Amino acid sequence: MYHTWMRYFTPGPVHHGLGLVCLGVGLQHGTLPAVGPRALDHHVAVVISAGGGWTIGTDGRRTGIAAPALLWLRPGERHHYGPDPGGWDESFVDFTGPAVTTYTELGYIDTERTVVPLRDCAGPRSVIGRIARAARRGNPLLEVETSAAVHELLVALRRARADTNPAGDPVLAALARDAFLPLTVAEHAARHGMTPAELRTAVRRGAGCSPKDYLLSIRLGRAKELLAATELPVASVARRVGYEDPAYFSRLFTRRVGTAPVRFREQQGRTVPGGWSDRVPDPEHPPTIPTGAT
Repeated sequence: MYHTWMRYFTPGPVHHGLGLVCLGVGLQHGTLPAVGPRALDHHVAVVISAGGGWTIGTDGRRTGIAAPALLWLRPGERHHYGPDPGGWDESFVDFTGPAVTTYTELGYIDTERTVVPLRDCAGPRSVIGRIARAARRGNPLLEVETSAAVHELLVALRRARADTNPAGDPVLAALARDAFLPLTVAEHAARHGMTPAELRTAVRRGAGCSPKDYLLSIRLGRAKELLAATELPVASVARRVGYEDPAYFSRLFTRRVGTAPVRFREQQGRTVPGGWSDRVPDPEHPPTIPTGAT
């Protein structure tokens, strides 16, 4: 006995410009029939939230699946899978688009593991539920809503992975804390008792980029904040984010941001003396202007 619900879509060429497009969504549970052997021309993320089953990969090996887990179906790869006799709860999203390459490069789409253990399925299932609700007949925003949700789904799946620390990666947290110190990547690695190669692997796994790029993004992000919200000279901003040579900082900023620090400040024009805060606003209680003030 099983129950199944699914919808399939055909986004037009203009929607592919959104980077990712949703081709289908499904919610199923019970003793479902096995799928395949077959191969597809796009990606499918299959989230198993209860029960267990199996998959047979391109090498003919049978791998067990125990919920919570993510089953990746990749284009061109022959797959065959199904639940055990006790059945399982499954939800799936078919997707494609040019942004798949970038998400794969960043490690959000696994190219090595077909079955990825998850810590829990609440986040991914919530996003898939929104895709299912957007799939109602006659929804004029269907393609855009579901495209945005596929981007969100890949983030939710990344967060839900069992090998991802929900409190944040300690290596990345330490790099962020020390980002403004005048240290080389090798010196950062030594502070963690790691070789530069080990640090590169850890940062690539956690952030999808090199340590140098990770540190640079933090430094330039802080530099933008200081340029936009203070009247500090560019040389002072450079020193505060770890660059003793303001000319080098200006060249680097211009190359990566696309505009010079002084020009960036002119564009933002938001000097807020005494009003800058590092506190993250609560989405449930955003900052408001008090009423009734005299």
